[in-house]
Amino acid sequence: MSLSRIILYVAVGLILVWLMVPVLIIVPMSFSGARFLAFPPPSWSLRWYEAYLESAAWMQATRVSLILAVSSAIIATVLGTAAAYALNLSTSRLVRSLQVVLLLPLVVPIVITAVGVFFVYANVGLLATMSGLILANVMLGLPFVIISVLTGLRKFDPAQEMVSRSLGMNRLRTFFIVTLPQIRPSVISGLLFAFISALDETVVAIFISGGEYQTLTKRMFTALRDEIDPTIAAISTLLTAISFLMVILVSLSARTAPRKNADA
Repeated sequence: MSLSRIILYVAVGLILVWLMVPVLIIVPMSFSGARFLAFPPPSWSLRWYEAYLESAAWMQATRVSLILAVSSAIIATVLGTAAAYALNLSTSRLVRSLQVVLLLPLVVPIVITAVGVFFVYANVGLLATMSGLILANVMLGLPFVIISVLTGLRKFDPAQEMVSRSLGMNRLRTFFIVTLPQIRPSVISGLLFAFISALDETVVAIFISGGEYQTLTKRMFTALRDEIDPTIAAISTLLTAISFLMVILVSLSARTAPRKNADA
């Protein structure tokens, strides 16, 4: 093994360790029996997981976040898949410019986006509403779906659609019968990333959520501001586990795609 490859492996390993350190600290702290956050934990207990599950306020925030994440992911996937399909087919400069607009949430700093959404919602009465939260997170999730689906479409042979349409199928039916099954892993990947984005989003939620529609991440932020409650460590561990699970599902869907295409 060459020296340059060894240096690369060491550098990648150090970066991974650096990224994992917060998780390696928070997870043990979530099982602490102490009243305050401490590392290493002086004793072990599930009391903070029990406190989370038994708290009506935390459960309400969790329900809001889950409903928000599922709804936003589904809507963003439908709209993002349709947009990616149109972008992939079109050669118009106007449509290509639209792609830049749709991907802006990935480029614009999230604080600027949050402030803009706040002022718009303040004028139209969408602050502290579920519909407002869903609309904002659909906007934030769309770029993930579009990028993922566009990647799948660019690996797809459009001649298959032409053959299908020459046999009498219309474009919509061709998409669902011929195209969608072959780009399904890309669509699922976009769906999962949109779900993670909505579940973990904090900055926009701080500005526009409230009352009975307060998200879990905003409640965590508020709890950190008022008092460092170890329950937050337990919730952070659960959110991290969900995010890891979603990433694993994305990886598995991407790996199964070549096999399905080869079998076909």
